[in-house]
Amino acid sequence: MSPAITVDTLPSRQPDLKAAKDHHVGSPPTSFKNPWPSYHGIAMGDAFKARFGNHPEKNFVPVPQGPDGSRSDQLVKVRQPDWGLEKKDRLRSTWIGHASFLVETPASNNADRGVRILFDPVFSERTSPVGFLGPKRYSPTPCAVSDLPEVDIVCISHNHYDHLDYYTIIELYRTRKEKIHFFVPLNDKAWFVKHICPAQQVTELDWWQSCKVQIEDIGAVTMTCTPSQHGSSRTGWDKDRSLWCSWTVEMQNHKLFFAGDTAYQAVDTPSPCPAFEQVGETFGGFDLAMLPIGLFKPQSFMGGVHASPEQSLQIHKEINSKLSIGMHYGTVRGGISGQFEDVTEPPRRWREAAEKEGLWSGGGIEGRGQAVDVGKAGVGLCDIGETVAI
Repeated sequence: MSPAITVDTLPSRQPDLKAAKDHHVGSPPTSFKNPWPSYHGIAMGDAFKARFGNHPEKNFVPVPQGPDGSRSDQLVKVRQPDWGLEKKDRLRSTWIGHASFLVETPASNNADRGVRILFDPVFSERTSPVGFLGPKRYSPTPCAVSDLPEVDIVCISHNHYDHLDYYTIIELYRTRKEKIHFFVPLNDKAWFVKHICPAQQVTELDWWQSCKVQIEDIGAVTMTCTPSQHGSSRTGWDKDRSLWCSWTVEMQNHKLFFAGDTAYQAVDTPSPCPAFEQVGETFGGFDLAMLPIGLFKPQSFMGGVHASPEQSLQIHKEINSKLSIGMHYGTVRGGISGQFEDVTEPPRRWREAAEKEGLWSGGGIEGRGQAVDVGKAGVGLCDIGETVAI
């Protein structure tokens, strides 16, 4: 018998009831907006100019190549995952590349394993609606979808192709059937019901809404949909029709934050996004966080939707995270940022910014061959396929 999954709604964690629906457009909402002065929008004309025009910040640097076309040592390392199976008493997070992580909670005394949560899984070669065009991986996945341990929960932060991949999601559902449950932001459930699975296997949440998820004979977690500053779209006519979010996971003795895709403060705006301080205060800090550090250039254009490494260091401090691992880099080039951002820049700047504040915990491509020090509070990196256990 497969473990039964039950989902129970909990009271909202909304810290400011007056602002509860400031991000809604319409009632019920037909679209959404970033409700803070830290945001400015991106016009299609400006996007075209940034990609194809003579933007003053444009500085295309090819992806490094090793001898005879081999993988360069300057790139993020890729290793075969072991999922930290021998550390079942610890909270574990395995980076699958870009913003994809498999998280497993510590196993309870009588359970063989913990609850397994897969965030923004993307295994396709291209982050695009078609397989022959669009941003292409320069770093492979460390395994196939079929190599993943049994997944209980899939969390999606928003519907952009580099975070919601149809081919990965449908394979997960075909493999797990009724043994898997999907958590998505508002107005994404219809897509899942149309393309993936029955309605009872999808839970759709607004910012600050919470659910308790019980996996029979394994354990329970509390999932909360929390704010982020970003956007959504899968076609040319559905801009911001569905919500974007971050996720928090509470379990016995640990709390985890997954930022999804987010900005912190657009250039020439008066103040940073207040959501991160609210998240930190509401949940009382986190043991582990995954924060985006790449695809942020040019900041004059991308700053409303993507955080720089230095800004993500601020997010780390505002959410009060003990240890934060950088993500959203080292895997695929953005359609625009690829023309501006050297792929080796995000992890280097993440390390440099952290070192200046005594917050560098090491690891990954900037770790000088050493794994992240999970006993040192701060920020770090890991290899694709590597498991961080705390």
